[in-house]
Amino acid sequence: MKKNQNSRRVGEQAREKLAQILLFEVSDPDLDLITLTGVDVSVDKSVLRAYVSCEPDRYEAVSEALERAKGRVRSLLGRSLGWRVSPEIIWQIDTTADEAERIARALQDVPPTMGVEKDEEGYPIAEAAESPEH
Repeated sequence: MKKNQNSRRVGEQAREKLAQILLFEVSDPDLDLITLTGVDVSVDKSVLRAYVSCEPDRYEAVSEALERAKGRVRSLLGRSLGWRVSPEIIWQIDTTADEAERIARALQDVPPTMGVEKDEEGYPIAEAAESPEH
């Protein structure tokens, strides 16, 4: 969504209110141990996209629980924010932390061929020296 100074401020306000609602107002065990990683609010404040992070094996259960709680959360959020409109909430599972962890693991498990010195075209230099036909 388009960002300007006002939308950042509005997004931060919405994020704080939404976090309080999820923490104190919604009592669904499937929503335990989730993290609200970000909120984007449309310029006209009619749509709010909320990014939620959780354990990878809980994506399905958390998505279903968020959809079940959507109406109550929207109502509480509308009252809490005091905006002219109560924004439609679009929940999105944030997988960036899981992707970062996967990439970090991949970087730790460097294949042995990565240590071989290569020329500018990507061919191993050691093999070129051994093979006179190349």
